[in-house]
Amino acid sequence: MSTEGVTLREEHPGDAASIRSLVDDAFAPDATVGPLVEAIRASPRYVASLSLVAQDAAGAVVGFTMLSHVDLVGPDGVRREILSLSPLAVAPSAQGRGIGGALVRDALARATQTRESLVVLEGSPAYYPRFGFELAAAHGITINLPHWAPPEAAMAYLLPAHRAEVVGTVEYPPAFDEVVEH
Repeated sequence: MSTEGVTLREEHPGDAASIRSLVDDAFAPDATVGPLVEAIRASPRYVASLSLVAQDAAGAVVGFTMLSHVDLVGPDGVRREILSLSPLAVAPSAQGRGIGGALVRDALARATQTRESLVVLEGSPAYYPRFGFELAAAHGITINLPHWAPPEAAMAYLLPAHRAEVVGTVEYPPAFDEVVEH
């Protein structure tokens, strides 16, 4: 796997159309993810410094991921903001070159520099543990998954600022509500 010739950087405002096209292609035929990215970007939960693209030598956007804020509601009802990694997309023609992994590692490295507690995601239990993601339930975190997802898809990555008392149920902001469950 080679990411040679690929540069990782923060998303720029002019990248929106390229990102939409990339996400639509990467998730086809699921047409809900592109609008989700746009809804998150337009929301107060968007974190510009944690929205990343992979750009090839020709200048094309070939990969994308973003970390945005979601709520973690504790058993006492206290809401805390945490980060969610969603989505991770790589152009079909560029898959298998390590671009997705490079984006995840870079996003987690940037998140480590913040005061954030953790990153959650709903993703492949065969893919994300290599980056340090663990079962969310093992850390007292509940993610209500879609009916088609295995329980192991609910994962968390503890950042250096994490404290053991940060537990609860993940609640997604309204932007996520716009996604149609399949």
